[in-house]
Amino acid sequence: MRRIAGPGAKNRDVLLDAAERLMLEEGHAAVTSRRVARAAGLKPQLVHYYFRTMDDLFLAVFRRRAEAGLRRQAEALASPEPLRALWEFSTDTAGTALTMEFMGLASHHETIRAEIGRYAEQFRTAQVEALTGVLERAGVPAEVLPPAALALLLSSIARTTVMERAIGMSTGHDEILALVAKHLTALEHRPSSTPR
Repeated sequence: MRRIAGPGAKNRDVLLDAAERLMLEEGHAAVTSRRVARAAGLKPQLVHYYFRTMDDLFLAVFRRRAEAGLRRQAEALASPEPLRALWEFSTDTAGTALTMEFMGLASHHETIRAEIGRYAEQFRTAQVEALTGVLERAGVPAEVLPPAALALLLSSIARTTVMERAIGMSTGHDEILALVAKHLTALEHRPSSTPR
């Protein structure tokens, strides 16, 4: 069995950074062991010293970004204005671009698809827990606005506007962003005694 370097090894993060940069700049199809090594300033054989397969490299890039995202989302949801912070987190352009690259990969790689699904459930579960509290404090019953529906609505609008901006489309963006801002403010600053 060929020896594979551990996760704390010296050049591993350099390779992950290079792979992520290539994905963002040129798309996942540009990520080959030679291209990653060249972008990292390392020898090509080192890619396979740290990662047995290219899927292992992609999974490591994804997991590193997803773990950082879970931490950032937890901070956003713990902030004084969790809805606004979640919205700002969800509209991160680089994060959405990388997510779209991984979605493209997932259509042909079962292990990556399964990992994206596993992490997506963690993100959504944390969102629903936090939004349940926000809506309760605002006096909005779950049957009127289910927390899971709000979480999906916010992330979908955020992702769609970022994707559309990337292709030069902006029709309706100002209107939806104003509508979201208005309702987030109303929900976060509404006393629970206010009639629904």
